Amino acid sequence: MIIHKRILLFCFFCFNLAAYAQVEIPRTTNTGPIIKAEESETTGFPILKKEETETESRFLKDKPKPIDLRENPNNLLTAGDVIKEKWKKDREIKEEYKFDQSLGNVVTKGKFVEVYCRDHEYVDGDKVQIFVNGELVARSISLHAGFQPVLVTLQDGFNSIEFVALNQGTSGPNTAELRVLSEKGEQLAVKEWNLLTGAKAQLIVVKN
Repeated sequence: MIIHKRILLFCFFCFNLAAYAQVEIPRTTNTGPIIKAEESETTGFPILKKEETETESRFLKDKPKPIDLRENPNNLLTAGDVIKEKWKKDREIKEEYKFDQSLGNVVTKGKFVEVYCRDHEYVDGDKVQIFVNGELVARSISLHAGFQPVLVTLQDGFNSIEFVALNQGTSGPNTAELRVLSEKGEQLAVKEWNLLTGAKAQLIVVKN
């Protein structure tokens, strides 16, 4: 009888000890990729496979923004580039610079074009007048290292834009780089001129 009681007491003690030793494992929230169980074709047992994720960056899909001179009139010139442009020497004066120059023609369907010009050689105080279809639209524009815009309203058909050299600055001929943009910001032409005082460069813009 005493032995049975001791056995029962021993079993009760072991049961309490096992219950006390149990520790609840904390649960965690799974924030990783979803894992699917798929059946292997060879063994027939389920295998784990990660979901496919997008590997191409969305930034690679975005098209690069086109350069617009209206947003960046210096055409990405840094401060160092501007100084370098200022210290460039102008071209040697040639006999052909005495005569008027043709800058060709461009075609557009827009109501206007934007004309940008700058001194792309030695910045020495070159100045020009601008005429559109014989009418003066800019009496005197000083050409700097950065582009300066002039809005030109177009009439149907042919439009003449003339740049008249008012001087030759302090060195060499009147030098300039010209860029023409459509009303949508599309670049229509890139031209240059080298003129002596009084000579002019003419661009024809055809509006369809």
